[in-house]
Amino acid sequence: MFYSSFHYVMVSSFDVAFVEDRASQAKDKCHLNRSSSIYSLLCTRGLLLPTNSGPFRCHVPFVNLEGTRFYPLLFSSLLSTSVKVSDLEGKVVGLFFGANWYPPCRGFTQMLVGIYEELKSSVPQQFEIVYVSSDEDLDAFNGFYGTMPWLAIPFSDLETKKALNRKYDVEGIPCLIMLQPDGSKDDATIRDGVELIYRYGIQAYPFSKERLEQLHEQEREKRENQTLTNLLANHHRDYVLGQTGLIQVPIASLVGKTVGLYFSAEWCVPCAKFTPKLISIYHKIKQELSEKGSEEDFEIVLVSHDRDKASFDSYYGTMPWLALPFGDPEIKNLARHFDVQGIPCLVIIGPTGKTITGHGRNLINLYQENAYPFTGEKVLQLEKQLTEEAKGLPRLVRHEGHRHELNLVSDGNGGGPFICCVCDEQGSNWAYQCLECGYEVHPRCVTNAPEHDNNVVVGR
Repeated sequence: MFYSSFHYVMVSSFDVAFVEDRASQAKDKCHLNRSSSIYSLLCTRGLLLPTNSGPFRCHVPFVNLEGTRFYPLLFSSLLSTSVKVSDLEGKVVGLFFGANWYPPCRGFTQMLVGIYEELKSSVPQQFEIVYVSSDEDLDAFNGFYGTMPWLAIPFSDLETKKALNRKYDVEGIPCLIMLQPDGSKDDATIRDGVELIYRYGIQAYPFSKERLEQLHEQEREKRENQTLTNLLANHHRDYVLGQTGLIQVPIASLVGKTVGLYFSAEWCVPCAKFTPKLISIYHKIKQELSEKGSEEDFEIVLVSHDRDKASFDSYYGTMPWLALPFGDPEIKNLARHFDVQGIPCLVIIGPTGKTITGHGRNLINLYQENAYPFTGEKVLQLEKQLTEEAKGLPRLVRHEGHRHELNLVSDGNGGGPFICCVCDEQGSNWAYQCLECGYEVHPRCVTNAPEHDNNVVVGR
């Protein structure tokens, strides 16, 4: 699943609702440092567990060799019962830090459920996940945890949650820490589980350093041997869809062209804004190439992330280019291959089948149809051209969209990548920026108006 934007949220002491106590902090730190096994990590004092009849009750505590009382149990939402922490020994365990109140956590949970169920069916005795909640209250916890098929630390066990957050320096959610069976080794802990799930899915299992090195090597080899055919085709399909959705266009006919892979969806608001612009630019590029009598050609292939066939048909019906079939397995493979973490995204493939850039959307926003063919040489040429044009721009402007003066800035002089406050699209290099409140716009988005003697442009 993809989102038009994806962010981590900082977890504050209020959000996690930890009860600070210096004595217990010292005891937790000592306990966690003596052993990194899953048993010692999760076995702390005061776990409250649900019974089959519904109400919570406190289990009879045990005493370990260090004299610390603990309840060596987790609980399962599906079984409505407790599970011994000792049952996790020898397994790969994911500690999932999340909360119901943050939308990216809910979205990631849906994806993680699919991975979890697939792994439990293939390696049922070797993998488990434990939810570490940052929910606001018990009702919120029960509602969110009810969507999860794995284990959880009880909501009331603030002490264990506090200790785990501190040990793994959890600063944002969602966060997925992967612990290997031999947890005594620091290099056996994978801390970027969320990124791994998004990028590799089930292929990341068993989430070891060795497996990740294998995946990185496979990616390197795939990029070195990348062609348009092995990107888009599979054993069952050697075509993409034509404009009506019924015509089959051979992938071989695209070889030698500059091709844009457009990751998009009807439900995505930024996609709805960018798609009409891309359609216009697409027609202009095609027209210019035709008028020049050029042997070059440009094409776009929709890589849809629509949620159902009806949405795909409706959305694709507005587009003049090609598309992968709805629900095609190559869609996920392409998203992983190009590390697509948000939509809309436009990846440009050159005539040789190699990737030119993953930032086609940004180049379209900055340079319109002039961005073609999107190569580094072309972008450098356009940047120099913008620099020359900027010499003729006024240093200060006003326009009707903002109450303060705007200063002309560049990458090396107070500027940098930004989102234009007028068109809501990306920008870089030159911009007009408000030094008082951070308002920033493309130079082209400033309302045209006559210059004053003091070199300030007043918008109409």
